[in-house]
Amino acid sequence: MKKLFDSMAINNLKMKNRLIRSATWEGIAGPDGGISDDAYHIYEELAKGGVGAIITGFTSVARNDQYFGGMMRLCDDALIPQYQKLTDLIHAEGIPVISQLALGAFYRETRGHGVQVEPDDMTAEEIARVIRQFTEAARRAQKAGFDGVQIHAAHFFFLSRFISPAVNHRTDAYGGSTVHPLRSISSHEPNQRFGCSLKNRIRILLDILSGIREAAPDLHVTIKINCNDFTTGGMDENACLAICQILDKAGIDSIEVSGNGTSVGGIRAHVNEGYFVPAAAKIADAVRCPVIVVGGFRSFDVMEEVLNQTNIACISLSRPLLREPDLPNKMKADPSVISKCVSCNACYSSPGHLCIFRKRDRS
Repeated sequence: MKKLFDSMAINNLKMKNRLIRSATWEGIAGPDGGISDDAYHIYEELAKGGVGAIITGFTSVARNDQYFGGMMRLCDDALIPQYQKLTDLIHAEGIPVISQLALGAFYRETRGHGVQVEPDDMTAEEIARVIRQFTEAARRAQKAGFDGVQIHAAHFFFLSRFISPAVNHRTDAYGGSTVHPLRSISSHEPNQRFGCSLKNRIRILLDILSGIREAAPDLHVTIKINCNDFTTGGMDENACLAICQILDKAGIDSIEVSGNGTSVGGIRAHVNEGYFVPAAAKIADAVRCPVIVVGGFRSFDVMEEVLNQTNIACISLSRPLLREPDLPNKMKADPSVISKCVSCNACYSSPGHLCIFRKRDRS
């Protein structure tokens, strides 16, 4: 029987429980991607709050990524000391930490200005450059003391768009258009026909994984992926399952299951928690590596029920930890505690994406 607060290990990650802080956007980094004092405070609170592991917020691998303002970045060796300070702060509480490596979009430099380019229009050299950017960022993450990196291939940012049939219509090794049956990857694969285009679209993920293994062999490498793009012509659950099986065979250490259009409103404890659990459970049945699921968890008993009724290994939390960074400690002390998060999503429009109720809770 799996217990939420039992210690466990996911390959080289040793965690004191099965709760993981899912990467959460902060938007408060400096122009160069450096870490602000406010960010150090956020992560110190989380580390002291009782989670088993922390995945840091969206960290771009590119210097010219303009998708958001305030992005953390691992695009320059000069930033390593700032990230070393962050990992030291988290490790002081005995918590492993993973850097979420991401790319909002690819920008081509034209006459001194960055122009966003979709996957169909990228050259082979530009794709190779992106792969190198992820690989180099992972090398910096290892030097900065991170225990792992997460390849962000969800939420319709660059990699999520690249692997989606709704966006990628390339006809080369990174797209492909010929449709034919794929040999089954495992006996668990659903009765579904996928063309070589699926294998070609995810070649970029496999190349990034291979590059990270070579550049930073000590890191735990996980991936965040949409179980469904929830868009016309996009990736569905069967395609996601096939992709996860390929990644598992290629040696990914763990998979975090999410979906496009996250942060569903109106979540209530014991009513509609864990909206990605059905898809994640199917993936967990079909792969050998540990599967993590995020999405709308609010209560101890529902999380523990998910762990014991499926092969899912860990639960990850985002919004509840914005309101209560110490929610894991509270739940461990009293399993009847329910998250105070009301799923209002006002955090998205607040400075630093902080919970708007935190000030009231402190008073």
